[in-house]
Amino acid sequence: MPSACDPVIEDIEDMVSSTDPTPHERQSARKNIVPRPKKKKELLNDEELQADSVIPGMQKIWMKTWGCSHNNSDGEYMAGQLAASGYKMTAEADLWLLNSCTVKNPAEDHFRNSIKKAQEQEKKVVVAGCVPQAQPRMDYLKGLSIIGVISSHSVRLLGQKKEGGRRLGGARLDLPKIRKNPLIEIISINTGCLNACTYCKTKHARGDLASYPIEELVKRVRQSFQEGVCEIWLTSEDTGAYGRDIGTDLPTLLWRLVEQIPDGAMLRLGMTNPPYILEHLGEMAKILNHPRVYAFLHVPVQSASDSVLMDMKREYCIDDFKRVVDFLKERVPGVTIATDIICGFPGETEEDFQETLELVKLYRFPSLFINQFYPRPGTPAAKMEQVPAQVKKQRTRELSQLFHSYNPYDHKVGEMQHVLVTEESFDAQYYVAHNKFYEQVLVPKKVEFKGKMIEVEIYEAGKHFMKGRPVEDSKPFNPSIAAPLQQGEVLSLVSETNCLHLPGSVCVFLPYLKRESCVYKSLFKFCALSKRMAMNICVWILIHARLCSLRKSSSVSSVR
Repeated sequence: MPSACDPVIEDIEDMVSSTDPTPHERQSARKNIVPRPKKKKELLNDEELQADSVIPGMQKIWMKTWGCSHNNSDGEYMAGQLAASGYKMTAEADLWLLNSCTVKNPAEDHFRNSIKKAQEQEKKVVVAGCVPQAQPRMDYLKGLSIIGVISSHSVRLLGQKKEGGRRLGGARLDLPKIRKNPLIEIISINTGCLNACTYCKTKHARGDLASYPIEELVKRVRQSFQEGVCEIWLTSEDTGAYGRDIGTDLPTLLWRLVEQIPDGAMLRLGMTNPPYILEHLGEMAKILNHPRVYAFLHVPVQSASDSVLMDMKREYCIDDFKRVVDFLKERVPGVTIATDIICGFPGETEEDFQETLELVKLYRFPSLFINQFYPRPGTPAAKMEQVPAQVKKQRTRELSQLFHSYNPYDHKVGEMQHVLVTEESFDAQYYVAHNKFYEQVLVPKKVEFKGKMIEVEIYEAGKHFMKGRPVEDSKPFNPSIAAPLQQGEVLSLVSETNCLHLPGSVCVFLPYLKRESCVYKSLFKFCALSKRMAMNICVWILIHARLCSLRKSSSVSSVR
């Protein structure tokens, strides 16, 4: 029996069939599509007809995203595009959209298990993200609708920017999206990278470096603050490489973005590899010292052994990494350096591993991501001679024990800190805030703190967080931004500069409406409706305009 979700999949596939799928462009594109011959369907009974009689754009979709902040940003855009076309994003859905990550085996295992679970529950499945892009021929993907992230599958649900045949960044930044956290905007400043690490599968999915133009990023940041965001995350596969393909660099971008940040709001910089940050250490230190930029940098080292780094093709030596850390610690007092380490990379000897342990003992990283090596299919590292599984587990365990042997925040008990409150803790008992060094501070769960900068006294320190009590007579500082959007609200639709994303041809009327008019205000309330409903809006506007014209004529006649 045909499923009520079949039109949903067809509609999603229609969305990804265009390189820049705004509703207007999708409507135009369909005029030139030659329909494929379809087999005649058998006559359906009343029950089957009721199940299949659905209007595309009115069904419910559940979406799950794995992986990095870049992938989460993609997921927010996908959800926004679907919601803007009329779909309801909810857990009670008959179609699952699964946005995958290919960095680690466990993430892919969760993705594969979710597909199996969906099929067992007779859900329709659409898969997206890096896994189907990098490994489209995997058996468990057969028969599924796929949305990739580059090339012929370019997250076309989102669109692909090109100029002169060359990619400029990834999906357009002005597309509708639904933020997981209305207070935090995740912005990808570039896609892909310049490296060729032997263990990395993400390169197969994201491709080479493609940076967004500075002006487009500035515009996105400015718009985000107008929508009530109080924290910006800049993300990519390697933020340090930003601009090398378009004749600029990361510090130039950051100085432009800092100008847009209002008092009480903060900017967080994402992961950067050592080779690129080395060139701009002086400027980066100045930027990290800026009061509206977190003094935080994620610089993955992966190993402290030069021989292992060479096998990984990381393009730096351990002394390069130490130069970065030492310089920033000297010029940015209190800076937080987060890093990643892979345990058991092919060819890693016990001596290599001991060098890594010594590095951790030296710097006592407050944030350390420990990964046991898993060979990713199709990567050069998968063909190398592997370290025995038991040895990998033992090294991972030993490094984890070292990491948990010290507490980086004990000396901060009693300090007064200003923290920005952005979300709820996992146990729902506290609000989560971050201080200038992006260290996590749990504060009392009071509604008036959400989205505000408050002053607290640190009274307790744990391994991964501190706890703070609000200072008496200290009032929460409200960033000079608009009120945040509601959870699940679609953004970037209420913008005159983004009017092409309004349903149907509603945008035609915008230049003729005054901002203070009831028509103008009402129009934007409707801009997330489906294309069919948009036509009714157009008719309503024409009727309203005609009535206003008649009233004006009548008024003039009366005066005469």
